[in-house]
Amino acid sequence: MSATSPNSTLSPESRSRSLEAMKATTPEAPLDVLVIGGGVTGAGIVLDAVTRGLDTAIVEAQDWASGTSSRSSKLVHGGLRYLQMLDFSLVHEALTERDLLLNKLAPHLVKPVPFLFPLIKQYERPYIGAGIMLYDILASLAPGKRAMPFHRHYSRKGMQKKFPSLRHDAAVGAIEYWDGSVDDARLVLTLVRTAASYGAHAAPRTQVKELTKSPAGRVNGAVLKDLETGETFTVHARHVINSTGVWTEETEALAGGTGGLKVLASKGIHIVVPRDRIKGTSGLILQTEKSVLFVIPWSRYWIIGTTDTPWKQELQHPVATSADIDYVIEHANAVLADPISREDIVGTFAGLRPLLQPEVKEGTSSAKVSREHTVASPTPGFTVIAGGKLTTYRVMAEDAVDFALGAEAASKPSVTTNIPLLGAVGLAAMKNQTRAYQQKFGWSKQMVEHLLHRYGSMINEIVAICNDDPTMAKPVKGAEAYLRAEIHYAVTREGVIHLEDVLLHRTRINYEFADRGLSALEEIADIAANTLGWDAETRSVELKNYRDRAAAEEAAAAEQDDASAEQVRLQASDLSPME
Repeated sequence: MSATSPNSTLSPESRSRSLEAMKATTPEAPLDVLVIGGGVTGAGIVLDAVTRGLDTAIVEAQDWASGTSSRSSKLVHGGLRYLQMLDFSLVHEALTERDLLLNKLAPHLVKPVPFLFPLIKQYERPYIGAGIMLYDILASLAPGKRAMPFHRHYSRKGMQKKFPSLRHDAAVGAIEYWDGSVDDARLVLTLVRTAASYGAHAAPRTQVKELTKSPAGRVNGAVLKDLETGETFTVHARHVINSTGVWTEETEALAGGTGGLKVLASKGIHIVVPRDRIKGTSGLILQTEKSVLFVIPWSRYWIIGTTDTPWKQELQHPVATSADIDYVIEHANAVLADPISREDIVGTFAGLRPLLQPEVKEGTSSAKVSREHTVASPTPGFTVIAGGKLTTYRVMAEDAVDFALGAEAASKPSVTTNIPLLGAVGLAAMKNQTRAYQQKFGWSKQMVEHLLHRYGSMINEIVAICNDDPTMAKPVKGAEAYLRAEIHYAVTREGVIHLEDVLLHRTRINYEFADRGLSALEEIADIAANTLGWDAETRSVELKNYRDRAAAEEAAAAEQDDASAEQVRLQASDLSPME
């Protein structure tokens, strides 16, 4: 049985303890590392730092993974397109990280997924085939056992068997290759919980208001505001690392001066379509005039996207516009035999890519630049990392901590290649025990696979909840893909503060169901209220907040442009607004 550390539990109580630990720091007894930003990069950094033996804390202004890291294409991949740029080392690095996640670090969270690369003309087969062959060879060079099957060539007839919904005249054949898929928000959450299990302090809904400096001008901490209580206090730290993605420049500005990295925001949207609406056993990768379009098999759905458009509005609430949705539908329908329509879409989500600009701002003392990400120090004591992608979060984290520590890093090297995430250890044993759970609770095979994918060997903690209260083994009405126990677990172990945290980041209910989970909302609110001790007024406020948000997102998706969509979306207020 899996036994997780009690410290891995995230809760309002653990958050309070983390905040108290930060308040207790002094200039003479500071933290070693303070990480700003709770996306995948920040979560990777806090795990890297704490497992080097450093006293580490992480703060996030909203919920974990509330920005880009819950709104990605949910792929763990090597970056096939970089082969066109002859960037073999970058592809090899990403493929190595992909296979490390699949084989060792998070085999429950990351799953192999096949993709078909349709061939428009026969003459494409040799050179596209050579590129995908090279992709496989670079993956084979990664340490350890090979994580994915080798690619395969298909004729038009074979392609039709693999993907019956592909229009007969859309391609003359295809090449199938493999990459990985991941629930991005759960990866972030699991990284934070794993870091907490090693002693890291973790506090969401905590905003950095100011970066403090010593008389010599070195950044030595931050003024934080608890957005739940309004309390402001100072935390002292030897090193402060900024990993705030599209908020990079805003956070840099808190240190004063003009140095740092320049990041632009680009919006990407995805639509979600039921799995039975498109017939195929592989995903698709399609070239468009603006970007790559993926049709990704995902649990009971297809995720289709993405777009790539400049975003000049506020950064917290990007939304899919009607024009965005039409673009994705149009390009998917270009190859589908049975075109999809608006009626087929059950959900949409939009995120912002932090596009790192090539120049480093004047005033930056030093920088380490790669094609994908850059680490810089605009001010002594303050490290900034930006760019990169989800797949290489671990490498980015290692680079950021090495850079912050400087010469000290040699005596405290990164060990995260050997740190499995919570749920990875004992996974095979727990898989062998799931048949008994199926029989006891009447769960389908699909439900057990769902639980293993989300919790890995920690599935026994879900079982324990169901043993204590058999009603928890039942599905949530209106969101039957999830058990009541999962809601209870999210609230008791996964750091939920508000109702939206459950529907947006602990589950995918917000975009997996056509009503955004509204029919399940009362039941979910009851479980959260009973566990978190909400009174009737608090429960009512939480319900209203989520309903307002769902209505605003739905209305925004009917607008044609970003400015109009933003105006509609911002009509719904936040319970813990950033300042």
